Amino acid sequence: MKIAPSILSADFGNLADDVKKVSEAGADLIHCDVMDGHFVPNMTMGPMILEAVKNATDVPLDIHFMVENIPFFIDMYKHLKPEFISFHIEEEKHINRVIQKIRSEGIRPAVVLNPATPVCLLEYIVADVDMVLLMSVNPGFGGQKFIPSVLDKIKELRELAQRKNPKLLIEVDGGVNDKNAPLLKEAGADILVAGSFIFKHPDYKEAIRKLKCE
Repeated sequence: MKIAPSILSADFGNLADDVKKVSEAGADLIHCDVMDGHFVPNMTMGPMILEAVKNATDVPLDIHFMVENIPFFIDMYKHLKPEFISFHIEEEKHINRVIQKIRSEGIRPAVVLNPATPVCLLEYIVADVDMVLLMSVNPGFGGQKFIPSVLDKIKELRELAQRKNPKLLIEVDGGVNDKNAPLLKEAGADILVAGSFIFKHPDYKEAIRKLKCE
């Protein structure tokens, strides 16, 4: 199991320090939520903030776009060379084109499903992406309660991936903690995004260890 601390829950007054601390504590990715105030009712960090994050760590960035006009944002953030850029299929009409655009920049493409979006919509694109992010809360704000139905979605997605893309990574984001982490692992998740559980824990290393189910 890999862990991607979500900096949405970090202390923005000491962001570089928090990023360094979770990196040293064993983070596998640094999850960065980019929101535009249109696709979701919140606004977060621009490219200058993520440049500072990148400069504070050697851990790869995992950028999650919750935005309209996705190609515009890809161009704005591509110079950061994150490991992944993920975008919501609910927003994009030309999904394959955007996947190709991300991959052409040397970045691994990923798509995101909101809690109520069915897995079957991935049937014809799952072979073209490196990762699928399943939201286990409705996106826009940190600290929300985990939606248990994502466990069935993980299992369904894993079955689809076995047929069409066995190397697909499944990431889960929203309300992740040490109680549901074992269930997510058993269902077939590969990467867990956690914000509040890690950044509100007195010991980042211990929080990450618990999420890895070690």
